[in-house]
This record gives sequence, C-alpha cells and structure tokens, in this order.
Amino acid sequence: MEGADRDRTEAGFKQRTRVADAREILREAVTAVEGPGTERIALERADGRVLAESVTAARNVPHYDRAAMDGYAVRASDTFGANDRSPAVVHVAESDHVAPETAVRVHTGSEVPEGGDAVVMIEHAETLEATGEVEITDAVAEGENVAPAGEDVEEGQHLYEPGHRLRPSDLGLLRSVGRERVVVAERPTVGVIPTGEELVSHDPDPGEVIETNGLTISRLVERWGGAATYRDVVTDDREALRVAIERDLTKDVVVTTGGSSVGKRDLMPEVIDDLGEVLVHGVALKPGHPVCLGIVEDTPVLALPGYPVACIVNAVQFLRPTIRWLEGAPLEPHPTTQARLERKIPSEPGTRTFARVRLEERDGERVAIPTRASGSGVLSSVALADGWVVVEESREGIPAGETVAVEDWELPA
Repeated sequence: MEGADRDRTEAGFKQRTRVADAREILREAVTAVEGPGTERIALERADGRVLAESVTAARNVPHYDRAAMDGYAVRASDTFGANDRSPAVVHVAESDHVAPETAVRVHTGSEVPEGGDAVVMIEHAETLEATGEVEITDAVAEGENVAPAGEDVEEGQHLYEPGHRLRPSDLGLLRSVGRERVVVAERPTVGVIPTGEELVSHDPDPGEVIETNGLTISRLVERWGGAATYRDVVTDDREALRVAIERDLTKDVVVTTGGSSVGKRDLMPEVIDDLGEVLVHGVALKPGHPVCLGIVEDTPVLALPGYPVACIVNAVQFLRPTIRWLEGAPLEPHPTTQARLERKIPSEPGTRTFARVRLEERDGERVAIPTRASGSGVLSSVALADGWVVVEESREGIPAGETVAVEDWELPA
C-alpha cells in the first residue's frame, strides 16, 4: 500500500461535520457560483417549474360584474320591503339594461346588465306570464348575489415572487389574469456517475453487484426539478474518474456514487481534491457518514456513498438542497405523518440518524414500525418503508410509545 493510501485508510473519520454545518458550507459554495439561466415557457409546460420573475395581474378576475346566482338582475331599491305577503312587482325586460322597476333574467356567471346592482335568486321570484311581470318576495341589498369585477383578483395585484414553484392551481390563476407564458429558472443539469469496478448492468456473477444507485439518484434529480444525465459505470481508477468528472463540469452539478469513504478503492475524495477543493469529507449522519462534498471549477461535486440507503440519505440531505439553491427556490420541509413509535429507535449522540419505518393503522391510531435500525446496504429497508424518522444529534434514541414525525422524503416537496 502506498504511503498516502495508508495514511488515508488508517486515519478513518476522526472528526465528522454536523449535518447542518455541512449543508451551510455547501450552500455558501453553491450560491457563490453562477447557476442556471432563465427561460420563457408556455403555461402548459410550467407545472413544477420555479418562477424567475415576480408576477402581477394584468386584469381583473372576474373582468366584469357577474351574477353569482340564477335569477333576475334588478335595482336593489326596487325590492325594498318585499316579502311573501307584500311582494315587489317589476316588469321583465328583454334588454341588456336594467331600468327602474324592471328586471332582466340572468344566469350564474353571466354579466350583470348595466343599471342592475343586485340579483334576486330565482327561488324568490315568481313570473306572472299574463302580465310579463315578476313578483319578488325577498328584498336584496345593493351588491347582493353579484361578484364584482376584481372580486377574485384585482388588476395590478401582486401574485407571486421569484422562487415560487408553480402548481397546477397557479397555472389556472395565471391564465385567468391574462398570462400565457412565464419566465422560469432553467432546470439545473446534473451529471450522475456511478462508480465501482464491481458494478454491472446485467445478471451479476459472484462478486458483482447490479448498479442501482445511479438509477435511483437520476430519478430523484428529475423528481426534484433537475435534468439528469445518467452515465455508464466508471471503474475505480484515478484517471478514469478524473476524466468522468471533467466531462460533466459543463453540468450545474456532478454527483458520483461509491468510492467516497477511506478505503484503498475509495478514490473520489482524492480526485476531487486534485481537481478542485474538498469542502467536507465525513458527516455526522447515519447511515451514510462517508460523504464527500467538493467544488471543481465552480461546479459542485457530491460524492455519495456506495451503500444504497446511505446514498439515498445523503442525496436527500445534500443534493436536493443543491438543486433548490440553484433554482433560487426555498427548501421546503418534507411532508410528515404523526404516528406512535412501536419500538425504540437507538441512535448515537452527536449523530443524526435516519430510521426507516412503515406505517400501520391500529384501532384508529397510526403506528410507526421500524423496519431496520442499521444496514445501509439493505435497499429494501427503505424501498419498502413509508418514510423515515429523524433522530436529532442531541438525542440518544427515541423510546417506544413516543409520537414521531415520519418524513415522506420521496414526495417532490
């Protein structure tokens, strides 16, 4: 073993950076570099995209006074005192104007004719066919049963700030105020490079392992709003790894899986350090402490551990925020479900632990059942779970019976 290799493999991780500190170090590096640009796209393509401009309403919604009920548009003063015993009687006009002591038939959503300032519900009006009049049995106040122009949105009203992630309801609102296109942040591009001489894409022989990390991470990138390029496996060779990283420096982020620890074949930290700067190597989280975060030619390079669960945990903790920062979007918390913990979750003080759990309903109560407390290589323990419980660094486990928040980290929050 070479001297440098011996130093690295024998030293291990004597000190690990806290998760929050590692994320802050990475955030400062990411926000200091120029991220993706912007593009103007049609609303139909904007679902899930992040606005890069503030948006105000170009017109009122509704843009006219509209009837909120089926009935008759009237002048409210003509219905004063009307009741079942003493109805107000007005003439029904076939017109687009409400004159004194007249009524015009309207339907829900139709424009209130000029001169009308209220709508009498159809239930409170009886048509007198013989005379062409209508009896109104309930007085209405000015503006009653009328949705005025701008009731929903007023012209010039501020709607969204840059950084807002568009939802389907947002698209509907934007179209209603006259927008057909919006300026959004370009999707951050991410090169995903699986590494390891044992990885194969076909049926494995003894000693070989099917490559799954690159597939999982590339799909998470797409779910989180990025554009992933899923590369072929790169073997554990310094020059091959160097070439692979340099090829993807045109991307906004480079992510590697495997080779991030301190073993003889764990070459990624050295390669990153040779090409640029290692910001953090070794984080106080479990599973997945041997993660390496770096920067090469103003491109964030994240070397994730090779064990599948550790790889996923670190992707959620560091890659997802990186994509958000590059988009200029806030990092939203994961959706959570409150549940009673069935069994104790052990953890090491000073280390943030991500314990996988599945959820069950028992007698109207939601119960969280740990699937596995350890085993960062057991992919099924996270794939078959409903989420995970985060044990903060300050705690030495969580006792059975405590109500916990189960994070659904796979939703595109």
